[in-house]
Amino acid sequence: MARAQGARAQMALAFETTYGTPPASGFLRLPFASTTLGAEQPLQTSELLGYGRDPQAPIKDAVTADGDVVVPIDAEAFGFWLKAGFGTPMTTGAEAPYTHEFRSGNWSLPSFSIETGMPEVPRYAMYSGCMVDSLSWQVARSGLLTATANIVAQGENIGTTTAAGTLANITLNRFGHFNGAVTRNGANIGNVVSADITYANNLDRIETIRADGKIDGADPSIAALTGNVVVRFADQTLVQQAINGEACELEFSYTLASGESLTLTAHAVYLPRPRIEISGPQGVQATFDWQAASDPSVGRMCTVTLINDRETY
Repeated sequence: MARAQGARAQMALAFETTYGTPPASGFLRLPFASTTLGAEQPLQTSELLGYGRDPQAPIKDAVTADGDVVVPIDAEAFGFWLKAGFGTPMTTGAEAPYTHEFRSGNWSLPSFSIETGMPEVPRYAMYSGCMVDSLSWQVARSGLLTATANIVAQGENIGTTTAAGTLANITLNRFGHFNGAVTRNGANIGNVVSADITYANNLDRIETIRADGKIDGADPSIAALTGNVVVRFADQTLVQQAINGEACELEFSYTLASGESLTLTAHAVYLPRPRIEISGPQGVQATFDWQAASDPSVGRMCTVTLINDRETY
């Protein structure tokens, strides 16, 4: 009997025409590092009395299907996660390279289906009605550059054969931390040690009463773009901005030598006044837990621009 191994696992994704209905074809093989996506159904302990000290059989509770998928930030496949989190992009360019502009604030987000397969068992789990609740990643000096997509699904269906059909492959061309840069109002920020970025759709699950135990949908509410920037304390620029209550533009970007690039621009970022601690003889660091808001002149909170050779998403 074969035992399942993550090395042989695969993930397929396709966007849905109808929420909760997996498409018959068009699935893509997407790279991923790990996933906790799954359905669970807890048990409710019996509260009944009068049967002695031993409890009665538990009762099944509601089914919940959700989890995280850790994916590489690359020049092509990551665009599908951006589409799921921000909506269909505005694409420009008559020929490659194409510029895909994902904008925050869309009222309608696309749903998609994900199948995770473990062929040894075999077990193929199809998660339909998936929507991205949040996308987050860390900016650092070294290490592997990955993002975490938190997903809310409608439900899970298990099969012994794949329902995704023949998968289309995507060429993997990863960005790395070495390719990254952080700017404030167009100028490089010196002394940045690390940064965290989280874009959240704050999905509202529609938990109606149904015979199949699934949710009716997940509606996006007020979006949020938050994070932090850790800097070596060298000047008062960021502290003074926090004291004045002013907004700045933060830009996090990655560029490959071959021309592909990914840029997240937070158009109006507000900084809190941080505590400046001296914890020892080493350098002094300050952490700014920033929040972004809608910029009146731009008309949105953030823009993610992906430049690559893919014509459409």
